[in-house]
Amino acid sequence: MHIDPAHLISDADALQTLYGSPGEASLKKEVDHVHPHYRSFIEAAPFAILATGGPDGLDASPRGDPAGFVVVEDEKTLLLPDRRGNNRIDSLRNILADPRVAMLFLVPGVSETLRVNGTARISVDPALLARFEMDGKQPRSVLVIDVQTVYFQCSRALLRSKLWDPQTQVPRSALPSVGRILSDLTAGTFDGAAYDRDLPARVAGSLY
Repeated sequence: MHIDPAHLISDADALQTLYGSPGEASLKKEVDHVHPHYRSFIEAAPFAILATGGPDGLDASPRGDPAGFVVVEDEKTLLLPDRRGNNRIDSLRNILADPRVAMLFLVPGVSETLRVNGTARISVDPALLARFEMDGKQPRSVLVIDVQTVYFQCSRALLRSKLWDPQTQVPRSALPSVGRILSDLTAGTFDGAAYDRDLPARVAGSLY
């Protein structure tokens, strides 16, 4: 696709002219710590997205557990257990190279979201791992996130998307299965049918 360079925004002044000044509320909502009101959002969220960056690229990773799985240790510190996954550890590799992280917390049925920016360290302290044991299993590691900025995001994006509206839910069968995707990406050399057949039991048995 050809994009006319004459219509590209390439400097901060042009961008500011295009969008204008931010509203007063959008500036006053940002603080450098987890305010009690913001803590309530984090403790009610069963799902969050963790964004990281490193020399090999960017990563946005879904994280989920029962509500409150991200612990507010104090107003400047969050604790995030790293549960069992696919062992790609893209986020963790990025953090080793660049500790900056961003998180987006979602609460089912609530259209405002919460954003946290800061830096992260990877801890394997046995006492810390034990705090996050679930179903008799501990996480491999825990991210200790040093909070720098926290603020809520207004409801427009979720209202436009109708994310929580049951009428907009898409049947899983309307999209290709993960086995079908793997099979097609590998020109049939990967047994996608077997993968799909075994997946439900494998996931159910390996949540923790």
